[in-house]
Amino acid sequence: MNKLDLENRLIDFSVKVVECVSQLERRSENLHLKDQAIRSCTASALNYGEAQSAESRKDFIHKIGIVMKELRETQINLKILNRMNPGQKNETISALIKENDELLAIFHKTIQTARQNS
Repeated sequence: MNKLDLENRLIDFSVKVVECVSQLERRSENLHLKDQAIRSCTASALNYGEAQSAESRKDFIHKIGIVMKELRETQINLKILNRMNPGQKNETISALIKENDELLAIFHKTIQTARQNS
């Protein structure tokens, strides 16, 4: 997978999360988590773009670490929303959680490889 494919995958993931959580019921307990999920999923894509302009391998590793932190936050938000909204978009949220897991695995491997190449 090349850099552009991964960037597009993160953008697609962000769009799907935004679309999915926007359709959840407008309850006060959902609003906070929906906003957080939108911020963290889009931040993962934005920070990946920053990583592409890293000034050094150490900077790249650091920025990819931030991408992973944002993805972990998105994952927890999605899991909470999934449990708080039983039967409502659960299949979609479950698919997003799976995609999030795959992205985390990719970035974990990316950091490992970057460290080995240092």
